[in-house]
Amino acid sequence: MNKLTIGPGAYVFPQPVFLIGSNVNDHPNFMTASWGGMACGTPPMLSVAIRPQRYTLKGIRQNNVFSVNIPSEDMVEQADYFGIVSGTSVDKAETCGIDVFYGKLEKAPMILQCPINLECKVVHMLNLGSHLFVVGSIEETHINEDCLTDGKPDVDKIKPILYSRGVFARYYAFGDSIADAFGSGNIFKNAK
Repeated sequence: MNKLTIGPGAYVFPQPVFLIGSNVNDHPNFMTASWGGMACGTPPMLSVAIRPQRYTLKGIRQNNVFSVNIPSEDMVEQADYFGIVSGTSVDKAETCGIDVFYGKLEKAPMILQCPINLECKVVHMLNLGSHLFVVGSIEETHINEDCLTDGKPDVDKIKPILYSRGVFARYYAFGDSIADAFGSGNIFKNAK
C-alpha cells in the first residue's frame, strides 16, 4: 500500500450537518455548519467552527447563546440553502417555511422540523484563523418523541444528514451499522 502526502487539509470524513441558530437583532437566523462535534461529556458541551464574517455569529456574540439543530434527510434542501444564502439579505426561516420555537435560554431560536435541538450557552470562543471556534455548554435537549427507542435517541429514526468533501462536496444519508461499539474489538484482547 503506497501512501502519498497531499499537504495539510481538513480531511475528516464524514462531518455532521448542524443548523446553527441565533437571534440577530432579536430576529431568528440559521446557518449550516459541518465543522463541529462533541467536546465534553460532563458537563455536556459541543463545538462548532464558524467564519468570523457569518451573520449568525453576530447573534451569538449579541446573546451569548445559540442552538444546534440536527436536520433529518428530508430537510437536505433547507440545510443546503441555510449555507448558501446570508441572513443579511433574506429571512431564511420564512423562505424555507420552517417553524421557529424557543426554550429555556429564550434567545436561542430552534427549528421545530429538526428531530433534535440543542440549546447552548457560549463557554469559549477562540480565534483559530479562518474560523472562530465556539464551545457551547448544552443547557437543554429537545427531541421528537418518535425518534426515541426505550427513551433514548435512535439514530435510525433521527436520520441525520452527513457532509463530505474531497472529489465532490455532497450530502449523505446515515449508513448501515457494521459492528457493536465497546465489544467488536474484543477479538484482539487474547490474540498474540
